[in-house]
This record gives sequence, C-alpha cells and structure tokens, in this order.
Amino acid sequence: MTADRLATSSLGPSFSRRSVLGGIGAGAFLTGMPSIALAREAANNFPGLTKIINHYVAEKKVAGMMAMIGFGQQAPEVIAAGSLKLGGDRPVGPDTLWRMYSQTKPVTGMATMMLIEDGLLTLDQPLSDIFPDFADMQVLTEPEGPIENTVAAVRPITIRQLLTHTAGLGYTIISKGPIQKAYLDAGLTPGRVSRNPIPGFDRSAPTPDIMTFMQRLATMPLVYQPGTKWSYSLSHDVLSAVIEKVSGKPLDQFLEERMFGPLGMNSIFYQVPADRAADLADNYAPFAGALIPIDPGATSIYLDKPPFAFGSTGLVGTAGDYDKFLQMILGFGTAGGVQVMKPETVKLGISNLLPETASTAGTWVANHGFGAGGRSGLGTAVSPAGSFGWGGAAGTSAFVDTVRGLRAGGYTQYIPSNSYPFQSDFPKYVYADLIGAEQAGAGKTSP
Repeated sequence: MTADRLATSSLGPSFSRRSVLGGIGAGAFLTGMPSIALAREAANNFPGLTKIINHYVAEKKVAGMMAMIGFGQQAPEVIAAGSLKLGGDRPVGPDTLWRMYSQTKPVTGMATMMLIEDGLLTLDQPLSDIFPDFADMQVLTEPEGPIENTVAAVRPITIRQLLTHTAGLGYTIISKGPIQKAYLDAGLTPGRVSRNPIPGFDRSAPTPDIMTFMQRLATMPLVYQPGTKWSYSLSHDVLSAVIEKVSGKPLDQFLEERMFGPLGMNSIFYQVPADRAADLADNYAPFAGALIPIDPGATSIYLDKPPFAFGSTGLVGTAGDYDKFLQMILGFGTAGGVQVMKPETVKLGISNLLPETASTAGTWVANHGFGAGGRSGLGTAVSPAGSFGWGGAAGTSAFVDTVRGLRAGGYTQYIPSNSYPFQSDFPKYVYADLIGAEQAGAGKTSP
C-alpha cells in the first residue's frame, strides 16, 4: 500500500503566509537558504516525505509508517503506508497503536512541570527532600570502573537535573561495565520490549513497584557528578516516583486526570486493553536484511500490566493522541479549547533547562539545549529557537516548532532506532517539503 493522505488541514487565520517558515534556520541542512514564506496550499503537500515513507514500506524495511503534521491548532494532515504487520492486510491508520518508548519522557517532563506550576516542586529542589535515601550519594571515579571505587557527590541531585539527564544516573541501554551489571541485577531496567527472550536484549526482570525501584537505585553509585554532564538515563522513571510521592497519585492516574482526560487523549495507554490488541502494530528488529518480529501486537508485552508506570518509556498510543499532546505544547498549555497548563509553565518546560555546570560535548544533544524531557532550541542555525521534541526506541520522532506554528510526528516500529536514519532525518524531510513547495509556488508567480 502506498502512502495516502488520510486527512487534510489548512492554516488557520492566525497563521499567515509568512508565519511558519519566515526566517527559518531549521538545522545545518538549511544553512544559507533564504527566508521562506509558506503558502497556504503547501500545508497539504509533502511529496518528499511521502516518497520516503513509500520507499521504507516498499523495500520492506518496515511493515508500516505514518507521519502526522499540523499547524497551530488546526487538524493535522496524515500520510501513511503499509500495514500493522509485515504482509498483513490491515493498513496503518488513525486507530493504529504505536509503542512510544522515549517519547514518553516529554510527557513525564510536562507532568513534572505541572507540579512546579502547582507550587509542589521547584526546579532546583533536591531529590533528597522527597526521597531522603538520595542524600549523600557516591559517584564512580570512572564511569565504567569498579562500583567500589567512588567519591562523594559534590552537589545534590535536583529536579532540574532529572528533567535534563544531568543527575549522573545510569541507564542499562547506555551504561557499560560493572554499573550496567549492577543495574540489571537490581532490576533497574528501562522498560519492556517483549514477552519472549531476544538475543542482544536484556531479560532482567524489573522491580515489582516504583518504590522498590527507588530504594534499589539509591544504593547505586552515580556515573557522573550531578549537574556536570548530559548522560541519557532513567531519570524520568525517578520523576514517575517523584510525581507519585508529591501528588499522592501514580503517574498513570495523574496523567489521566490532569492531561489525557482533559485533552481527549483516549487512546494512549500503559497497558493496552484486550479489545485494542488488534490495533497494536507489530514491533521488529532489522537483521541481515530482514525484519524479525520481536513483539507481535496480538501477544505483545504491552497487553500485560506493567509493574509501574514507566516515566521513561511506558506509553503506547495513536499518532493522533500524541498529536494532541504536541498541540497542547504548541498552544502553550491549551489544545481543543482546554487549558491544562499555564503558558509560562510550558514556555519554561520547552526552554533550555540545562544546568550551567553541565557539558553536552560529544552527546546526542551537543550544540542544543534540553528542556523537560526533550531537546530544545538555542536559536542557532543547528538548533532553531522554539523547537522542542524527542524520539523513541522504535524509530518514532515528534517535535514542535513554536516560532513557526508547526508540529510533526513520525511513527513506525523497529528496534533499535538507529537501524535506519528515519528518526534523525524526519524533521529534515518535513522542512524540506515545506521549503520546496514554497519555492515552487514562488516560481509560478515570478514574472
């Protein structure tokens, strides 16, 4: 099945021809290009992205793929190709459920910002105020060295550091050496992949609940001194515990009451209901030119109740529901006429929250800022002002551009995400099509 446009939209009255791409500098691939205004009709024209999606499906690199792109508070345009499973006859569409994995992190980040808005947390509040076991932490003298070789932490872990992956915590998918083994042995795992054993993937059983998770994590040395280095971590699982402790509600209940319910996000889950199993796309691992199914939708581990609501990787949902979250960010706290956050809270959450003492050199976010769970723009050619977003382990990607009134999500299911360049290149495809459409329109009207 080739990519079809399932819905269309137009720019609303508040988004003029010059409001979306005027003055854009959306990454190095656009460096040197002139300021470009977006014509109204360009919103429904993504030929390059459509071609890419069709290519991935036709070459059987993926079973299915979808992109959802919107402007302002307008309904999104959807481009989709393929099926929920390789060789299947059910096409991906608005009801398809995708494993979001780390696209959960910005959601948890914004939930944390809600508690800051409520006055129940502050950005620079020590974690030990909430969980005293995290006072007086020890830090490895070498990130991959013996876990017995430690020094005292020179500063406390803070909420800001947890939001921005600068708390010094480890991650079994990133850390190496003895600390990785210690995390695995303690069940400090980043989420769920499959009910079945998979070569190359950890099968460590997670902790039975979030408070046991916190108790065990507090006994582990940190990998880096808090506030000194951006290092991808399970810090948003820690924030899941913080949210539960401070609000008195587990993360999934908090999100349902404060975000998902009010915004009409009715197809986003930590546990996929049995009657929605048929909507869950299969997840694959590309191997030797073939796709190996590792978590079929019909028997997915996401049909099982998780031990707790993973703040880092737990969500499964439709592209449309995640688009409502992006729409809320783009609306600075409001989507569909419903306000769930104050504008100033959202603006703070998508701003650069990195501690001044933290280095990002040599990391995924080098030359970028980092906000409440996602990469944020610094107002440079490679890091556009107003941009905020993150991707997931199964190849998904989502971002907003608040300066230009743009939101976009790309969805597919393969692990690991770096098997193909789709995730990293998705924003480039979106912007390139918008620019190409405008240039074509300008050529038609030139004398």
